[in-house]
Amino acid sequence: MSRRFKNLKVLTGNANVQLAEEIAEYLGMELGSSKVARFSDGEINVTIDESVRGADVFIIQPTCTPVNDNLMELLIMIDAVRRASARRITAVLPYYGYARQDRKARARDPITAKLVANLIVQAGARRVLTMDLHAGQIQGFFDIPVDHLLGVPILAEYYKNKGLEDVVVVSPDMGGVTRARNLAERIGAPLAIIDKRRPMPNVSEVMNLIGDVKGKNVIMTDDIIDTAGTITNGAEALLERGAKNVYACCTHAVLSGPAITRLDKSPIAELVTTNTIPLSKDKKLDKIKVLSVAPIMGEAIIRIHEDLSVSKLFD
Repeated sequence: MSRRFKNLKVLTGNANVQLAEEIAEYLGMELGSSKVARFSDGEINVTIDESVRGADVFIIQPTCTPVNDNLMELLIMIDAVRRASARRITAVLPYYGYARQDRKARARDPITAKLVANLIVQAGARRVLTMDLHAGQIQGFFDIPVDHLLGVPILAEYYKNKGLEDVVVVSPDMGGVTRARNLAERIGAPLAIIDKRRPMPNVSEVMNLIGDVKGKNVIMTDDIIDTAGTITNGAEALLERGAKNVYACCTHAVLSGPAITRLDKSPIAELVTTNTIPLSKDKKLDKIKVLSVAPIMGEAIIRIHEDLSVSKLFD
């Protein structure tokens, strides 16, 4: 236990151990002793190897690939800690999976973002700390407090230090306009918007461009890059419309399926992302730059533990 904080414990599953270690280092403490293993039939076996009775416990576990395994690890760890008499349990979800189905877009669609929220609450979490939810209204799916951090301040600081000139920030779709405007305001750049349509899931087509990108250094920003179809198609369309260089950034680099191949072949000069999701060796490219969210998440944990304002971190 940290000498600085009373009754604070930080645990992690297997989803992103490196980020958990960075957060613990920021806090000046060691990760709590726990093991997440498997029985021979694949069932998850969780062991908490130290007392958490009366403790303020933070469980760091993004629900990234393999999504179902990581989600079950989180739920079982929450259950184990609850039954061990923890005072409060906070689920720290740097990346919240199953968030893209947040409403019924068609008849008989599930709302998985709400389903997963219910599971986390029923398991015993009493607070959630997360970053850049796919849709802000997901905060309301939880019947417990949710602290929703933003990745934009980290990305904006990087681009301000990079010193690009003649910059325009582009939202790759209408849904990301608020996020793109936030980044544009922070770095003092104008905003443009790509109008696209999705004929089917994970497929996008550029229809129109709202704004001027001719002769500009373009920064496309999104919350999630999954198969990279949207971002690579957008980059090609922007260059066709006269953009000088195209850069891209996101908070969550899911990078599934053909994403790495598409990014490697794309005209995108650089992709900046964060370590909310760990990048495996086969997903690393020279053009991908990873920034750490450990300081902002560590500071949020401190503020939650000490009952201080978390909104200060949005400035």
